[in-house]
Amino acid sequence: MSALEDLVGRTYGPFTLEAGADRVAEFADVTGDDPGRWQEHAPPLFANAALFAVAPAFLDDPAVVPFTTSLIHTEQVFRWRRALGVGERLRVSGTVAGVRARGALNLVTFRLSAGSGAGDWLEGEAVFLMSDVAAAEAADVAEPAVGERPAVDPPAPKTALPGEGEPIAALRCGASRLDLVRYAGVTRDWNPIHWDHESARAAGLPGIIVHGLLMAAWLGRGAGRYASGPDAISSMTLRFRKPLRPGDGATVIGNVAAVTPDGADLELILESGGDRLVTGRARVTR
Repeated sequence: MSALEDLVGRTYGPFTLEAGADRVAEFADVTGDDPGRWQEHAPPLFANAALFAVAPAFLDDPAVVPFTTSLIHTEQVFRWRRALGVGERLRVSGTVAGVRARGALNLVTFRLSAGSGAGDWLEGEAVFLMSDVAAAEAADVAEPAVGERPAVDPPAPKTALPGEGEPIAALRCGASRLDLVRYAGVTRDWNPIHWDHESARAAGLPGIIVHGLLMAAWLGRGAGRYASGPDAISSMTLRFRKPLRPGDGATVIGNVAAVTPDGADLELILESGGDRLVTGRARVTR
């Protein structure tokens, strides 16, 4: 039995998260979105900031720290109840919902909820693969220049939804090392594997890697082009498969899995060099 199993049911928070205009605009900009689109409401994937309003309290819990020697965010589910207004002051809580131990490995489900006086906004579950045993070391790879970013596509206006079974338009994405620091600043996701080479090496990585939830935000941009209104996405399920290095390009691709009277379900993939980095499914509203 893992010591983490004793934490099931433990709650962290509530913590306060303010969706201020400057922070929302910075989030939109650093994820490649159009800040002008998000002046009254926050992008749905501002949910990333909500997760990291509470996740550090869990990860810094003295009972948890020994199991962060190796830490991988493997899956994420978000469910939105409504659009989030700019200026709202959220209360964010998290709960250890489940632990499955497999030898030295532990799959931990961490449940998230966020809302304000205007009502519930967000629910979600993150799955972390955690261990007190260090991951196998990868070959050391030099970091790119601080500002080196691949070719990326600019924000796109709302686009007509393709027919069921048809592909969505590709969206080129990527980030520089500077972008990762900016993203960490706006979301408070300060895991050093995203900005410090030696910390990434100690975690068994070849060098620093792009935040998984930044890649999720790119998938959100890919889906959001086919939705109207601030409540563009009502749910999103993600699986993180492989990391991406800063300076390397990636592309959001996918297809329309199903069309419903009020929207559509999209199958989404973030790929790079033929590898699937993140896969997911999003339900968009029309």
